[in-house]
Amino acid sequence: MLIVVRHGRTEANASGLLLGRNDPGLDELGRLQAGTLAAAVAGSRRVVCSPLRRTRETAAAIGLPVEVDERWIELDYGALDGVPMSEVPADLWSRWTSDLTFAPEDGESIAALGERVRAACEDLAEEAATHDVVVVTHVSPVKAAVAWALGVGDEVAWRMFVAPASITRLSTSGPRRSLHGFNQITHLT
Repeated sequence: MLIVVRHGRTEANASGLLLGRNDPGLDELGRLQAGTLAAAVAGSRRVVCSPLRRTRETAAAIGLPVEVDERWIELDYGALDGVPMSEVPADLWSRWTSDLTFAPEDGESIAALGERVRAACEDLAEEAATHDVVVVTHVSPVKAAVAWALGVGDEVAWRMFVAPASITRLSTSGPRRSLHGFNQITHLT
């Protein structure tokens, strides 16, 4: 099973800011969330994460050696990194959510993120068919991994909500990949 985990909460997440390549650590709640993940992913053999601090802190709480893979880094929001979502101009938001190749100034497109995440998923698929592999990443790569598992386009990204410290389970065994759980948060209660 490929177990894709979104990192625990940060102050920027709690404040509704776009958080791409900015690199804050977890806030107090985020550290508590990370601590609850270990039991939820017990028995996993491998942990991979994005290079950003919030994912490394979350991954470390699992208690296994952590491998960093740059392909799992968050979408680069460019000039919009750190901007409140409510302050993104409506015309820009409309273009961004309707054109997969659009990238904010100095940022990255959803299509480019999808390509790198699909490649990262493919590299883990064979191992995940026989052993649980945990990937600690960010909201946009979680969505791209789901699109990869379902064999659908990246346009579905704008129709998903991924909570902090949530777990998504993707099966890579059997005749085709499948989604076994999405945005699971029961371990947090």
